Amino acid sequence: MAPMVATVAEAADFAEGVRRRGLKAGVMVEVPSAALLAHRMLEVVDFLSIGTNDLTQYTMAADRMATDLAHLTDPWQPAVLQLIAITAEAGRQAGKPVGVCGEAAADPLLACALVGMGVTSLSMAAAAVRPVGARLATVSMDTCEDAAEAALAASDPRAAREAVLALLEG
Repeated sequence: MAPMVATVAEAADFAEGVRRRGLKAGVMVEVPSAALLAHRMLEVVDFLSIGTNDLTQYTMAADRMATDLAHLTDPWQPAVLQLIAITAEAGRQAGKPVGVCGEAAADPLLACALVGMGVTSLSMAAAAVRPVGARLATVSMDTCEDAAEAALAASDPRAAREAVLALLEG
């Protein structure tokens, strides 16, 4: 899997080299251009993995290490959620997997919304597997889709979290 891919040409070059070795080719969606071109990326690669930590940083133009910008590096930011939804929908249309890794995958509430958007896999630290799995075990796909709609309709990260929480616990 190639990191920091920004163009379809980069994805195609990487995929060609990987396939010559008999492997499946995938790229990380870590910059907004990759998310916006996800449908084209999936014409040349076998899967995508959304790196939410980097995608959030580059979408919001906020360094993750700058504590005074922490409010901008929240994966619940509406612009970030929209880019994730665009990427997941491209995967659905192409019939190819789109995963999420990073802090977003480890958030049990957000995991429900991500699944509802069409994300097919979540990669997280071992400590997060149990809480995320426990939350996902309590909801249907319809509920996840409702959670996705609620998160995507929200005007800010707090409103998105509250909407998903109210839906899941209501």
